[in-house]
Amino acid sequence: MDYKYILKFLSLLGLLLFAPFYLNAQAPIEINGNDFKVKGFHLDLRIQVMTPDALKEFANELAAMGMNTLVMEWEGTYPFKKHATISNEYSYTREEVKDFISHCQTLGIEVIPLQQSLGHVEYILRNPRYSNLKEDRKDISQLCPMEEEDNKELFRELFSDLAQMHNSDYIHIGGDETYLLGHCEKCKKKVEEEGKSKLFVDHIKMIADLVIELGKKPVMWADIILKHPEAANELPKEIIFVDWNYGWKINHFGNIPALQEMGFSFFGAPAIRCHPDNWFVTDWPTHFKNQKEFIPYARKADYKGIIMTSWSTTGVYGFIWDVGYDVIDMVQVRNTYPLSGFRILIASYAEALKNAGPIDPETFVVQYGKKRFGLKVAEAKQLWEFLSFKQELIKNGKPERSKDITQMKEKYKIAQEKILPLQPKKNKKEFEHFKLMADLRMHYLDFKEVESVYNSEDFTPSQAPGLLEKLDQILEKAKKLDNRFIQLNKGFLYDSELKEQNELRVQQVHVLYNRLAKLTSVRSKR
Repeated sequence: MDYKYILKFLSLLGLLLFAPFYLNAQAPIEINGNDFKVKGFHLDLRIQVMTPDALKEFANELAAMGMNTLVMEWEGTYPFKKHATISNEYSYTREEVKDFISHCQTLGIEVIPLQQSLGHVEYILRNPRYSNLKEDRKDISQLCPMEEEDNKELFRELFSDLAQMHNSDYIHIGGDETYLLGHCEKCKKKVEEEGKSKLFVDHIKMIADLVIELGKKPVMWADIILKHPEAANELPKEIIFVDWNYGWKINHFGNIPALQEMGFSFFGAPAIRCHPDNWFVTDWPTHFKNQKEFIPYARKADYKGIIMTSWSTTGVYGFIWDVGYDVIDMVQVRNTYPLSGFRILIASYAEALKNAGPIDPETFVVQYGKKRFGLKVAEAKQLWEFLSFKQELIKNGKPERSKDITQMKEKYKIAQEKILPLQPKKNKKEFEHFKLMADLRMHYLDFKEVESVYNSEDFTPSQAPGLLEKLDQILEKAKKLDNRFIQLNKGFLYDSELKEQNELRVQQVHVLYNRLAKLTSVRSKR
């Protein structure tokens, strides 16, 4: 038997089985030794928790697109053994986590756990069991780094659990946006004596050493050490920093080459969902531009990997408090549209990783529209016109650029009319996400138009009945939008979270409705 031909046949079969689920928008360019070792994706499970089946399907698609790494920000969905208190109502079982990691391993995807270890730890500190670790009793986003022994005991147990479950060489230790550094009296005293960098570095060094003792390499966000680099040389050189850049200038947080000269390695991290994205706004142009500009830069700057981030929320929360600032409940301040609607950005990211030069977003989208959805060239260009439309924000009740909300609606209607008439011949469910996003955006603007009348100097109670009629229409439309949202995301998110997302999305409408109804009731009694 000639094994040479058998091996050749198996190789060809493997290529066919694991070929990307989409056709390349541009012919890939051979990179010749300047490729990224880590081609990764970051999954944020703080909210919008994907079902186990959806996680596996997502991993399948990432593998088919050439990804080899998943960074899992499990947060409260991870089933810790000794710290089960941390787990929330959407937490996976240990069997589900093991099964998922095993599934990823068969695909050639390494699963890196992300465990925040200083900031963004509301989900830990909301529990009275960990109250002694708070930097502030009301802003519970951050641990006090001066509680060294208790912190060390907690994270030794958390990291040991994660290391036992994950076979990755890395553990991501978070470390970003620690805005309360030097806040409490003990920390303030240390900052006065040794500086903010030293306070941060001493804590991160302790955390990193725990990871290194487990035979792993620490990975962490780079923003804080770049802002406060004075003591950076005291950190273990095993740490890999992640430069998260979502479309701003290079070295936005600080001098990256200076840290590279100290011997530290870097990964890069663009984004497909980040501020100011929410249910009603997706900054598509910025995300495409981010990929076009940052990925070639990261290659040139000798970053060892790229991890695409995708934030479901800002990580800022509102709280319901009990006496003594014990947390009764907390709710996320911002929600983005679920990850299910962003395959086109993930595919363009995969394509950008294959090309030595910058990807051209318009060319990619037109080709994607033709090959993924079966659109004609003119229709695919309409898809690009929809995605490249720069959506305005509303700040303090006022549009950024338009004279009022009505004019804002008129402008957006032009973009909406680009996408709604299109009828894809294949992958129709994926395309329906674009249409739902457009309709959710217009629904939001309908509400903001009513709200702007209520907040105007000329508002009088006599206008309340007319505004209530408009809100009735808006709430009626919301029911249809809610049903579409459930149909498109059923099986991707848990049913209870789909219901919760729908309720949160129209909460502001109900609040205004009740206030206006009260005015109408008072007037009728008089």
